[in-house]
Amino acid sequence: MQLSPAVEKYVLHWGEMGTRWGTNRTVAQIQALLYLSPQPLRADQIVDALSVARSNVSTSIRELQSYGLVRMTHVLGDRRDYFESLHDVWELFRVIIEQRKQRELNPTLSMLRTTAREVLDEEDTDPITKQRIQNMLQFVTTTNEWYEQIREIPTPTLTKLMQLGSKITGLVKR
Repeated sequence: MQLSPAVEKYVLHWGEMGTRWGTNRTVAQIQALLYLSPQPLRADQIVDALSVARSNVSTSIRELQSYGLVRMTHVLGDRRDYFESLHDVWELFRVIIEQRKQRELNPTLSMLRTTAREVLDEEDTDPITKQRIQNMLQFVTTTNEWYEQIREIPTPTLTKLMQLGSKITGLVKR
């Protein structure tokens, strides 16, 4: 399978960004390839397109499946497994954000709640430090609550909301 220069550029860039987002380069490249592909791909097609080891593709696909970003499918008359990415960019975004929330935000929120309770009883801890922990807890709690509300908004409404940009500040009373 030969990638066009533009598709190759996209896949390579997505792999680079994946490493910055904390995921394996090959995992990100496979997700990008499957997202752009007009039809589901077999593992051997992914191996050929990306020039990576079959074992790396298998491991990466399992990881993507565990995240809910890629699913296995079948083609009538063919017993081989095919793979496809979510195609709706908003759904893709929601799944990625939910995964990051589970891995990053939830443990941080839990730690902050515990630390905020514990630090109140510490006599040696400076009041400014205690206040900063409380401030961080409030910020992360508010962020978490905001996310919980936003994730329920239907895609068309969320799209319009995002397109408002800074205009939305006019709706907020100061």
